[in-house]
Amino acid sequence: MSEISPQIKDAIKGAIQLEINGRKFFNHAADVTEHERGKKMFKFLADEEVKHLDVFGKLFNKILGGEDWKNYFDEKDLSGQAPLVEKLKERMKGEKGKGETEALSIGMQLEREAIEFFNNAAENTDDPVAKKIFREISEEEKFHYDLLQAQHDSVTKSGFWLDGAEFQMDGKW
Repeated sequence: MSEISPQIKDAIKGAIQLEINGRKFFNHAADVTEHERGKKMFKFLADEEVKHLDVFGKLFNKILGGEDWKNYFDEKDLSGQAPLVEKLKERMKGEKGKGETEALSIGMQLEREAIEFFNNAAENTDDPVAKKIFREISEEEKFHYDLLQAQHDSVTKSGFWLDGAEFQMDGKW
């Protein structure tokens, strides 16, 4: 891969942090959700963030000439509590059921921010490999947003959780 600008390194570092925070948040949302299908959906999203983290980790390692991307993060960033996630957890506290719908709203907010981040990163790179990866991850984040929106609509209107196999996304993002 050709020489990568500090902007792209920063974009990949930002992408890794987004995925770490997303994983932590979705795992917490799964822990506090009482509905089994809701737990399953949040765990699915946490697993997706791990997949994205792997993609960005490999790309970052390649850009860094084989150096481990984890050297650019504090240990607490990788395994400890994330300040953003702690702040979001506070929003989820309260009456029964509120935490679940709030988790869906927060998840949608996180996905919108991720979509914007990855679209901007794709626009600001000349590297075709990084551009392709940023665009592909942005599309996956759009699917996640649509999934969360469908769940939110379902929970707030009928109280039932959808299950991944029970519907097909129509790309309404």
